Formats: sequence, C-alpha cells, structure tokens
Amino acid sequence: MPPKRAKRLTAPEIVARLSSLYGEPVWRPHGDPMSELVLTILSQNTSDANSGRAFMRLRSRFGSWEDLLAADQEEIVPEIQVGGLARIKAPRIKAALAAVYQRRGSFDIQFLRELRLEEAKAWLRELKGVGPKTAACVLMFALGRPALPVDTHVHRVAQRLGLVPAKAGAAQAHDILEAILEPDEVYAFHISLIKHGRRICRAQQPLCERCPLLDGCPAGQGFIRGRSG
Repeated sequence: MPPKRAKRLTAPEIVARLSSLYGEPVWRPHGDPMSELVLTILSQNTSDANSGRAFMRLRSRFGSWEDLLAADQEEIVPEIQVGGLARIKAPRIKAALAAVYQRRGSFDIQFLRELRLEEAKAWLRELKGVGPKTAACVLMFALGRPALPVDTHVHRVAQRLGLVPAKAGAAQAHDILEAILEPDEVYAFHISLIKHGRRICRAQQPLCERCPLLDGCPAGQGFIRGRSG
C-alpha cells in the first residue's frame, strides 16, 4: 500500500528514475533555429509524425525561406495539410518569416545563442504566433539553450507530481519549472517527462502501479486509493 503522504521528489531524482526506465536522453542541438521555428509552428495541435511530414513537404516544395515567404498562402496550405490546421499555420509561418526578415535583414537567427536567455525568449515571443513553448523549442533543440518547453505531457506530469500548482497554465509552468532546474537538467527533464506522459502517466487511465515516481506523486496515490476503494 503506498504511503498516505507523497514525499517531494527533486528534479534530479525524477530525471534519474525516469532515465532508468526510458534511457538517459542525450542533448544534441542541431543548430538550425529557423527550421526549428517553422517545425514547431507546424507541430502545434498535431503529432510529431504529422508535423514532420508537413515540414518535409514544405521544404521540398519551397527551396528556400525566401521562396516560402514569397509564396501565396494558397500554395502553402496543401503542402502542410497533413499536419492539420493548415489555414491557421500557413499565415503564422509567413508572418514569422516576414518578422524575422524585417528585423534582421536575413533568416539567420543564430545570434539568439549569444543573448541572455530571457532576452532570447523575449525576442522570439515578439513574433506573431510564437508563445513560450515554441520559443523554448527553438532555443533548446536548435541552439542548446536551457529553455524548457512545456507541452501537454510535461504540464500534466509536473502538475500530478505537485511541481506546478493545479491552476497554473502552461505559460506560468515554464517559469516555475525552469526555476527548479539546473541548466544541464533541462533537456533530460523535458524528454523524460514527455515519454512518461505518453507511456505511463497518461491523461486517461494512468498506469500508476507501474510508475517509478509513485512515492512522490500525490495524484498517483490518490488514483490508487480511489481504485482500491
């Protein structure tokens, strides 16, 4: 029978336990922030597989960012239809490209690597359609910056563990979680919680009995007591 009161797990404990289950994530930034920006916009409200297909179709159809920016929205929509919400994402992508070019005179945003992290986030979030998660994805996956993207899985697992208040939205969760993580913990924490949210800590019918974090999860212990009662 699990304890009545969950203990507080630290971020390193969470990462260590989940890494023993899913493997230790290796942080390999790919250094292409413009591609990451477009890909992350495409990933909104769809699966990684579908957004990846949409991105590849887009890059195959338009050979450069200049070509994509110059294209009519109606040319873009069918190329990204597989990723869903094409008529919303097409203008968002064009608006982001236009804003970057207007501000920088090119599509090179490698300079974000050198800014203070908060300044880099703010610069990206000034782009239309770019919120905390998209900005963090660009910084972490492309540029190796310790910005934490909070998707639906990270948000759910963190709330169940009591790391984030139940009423905190995703935007607030970014700041709360980054504050408890060391820079070198951010990537592993993000990847591990995503895997955990997909496989065990699911939105519906979580597999709490199989969870290595159960002794530190108030929600999980509540689920188990509810099932046993």
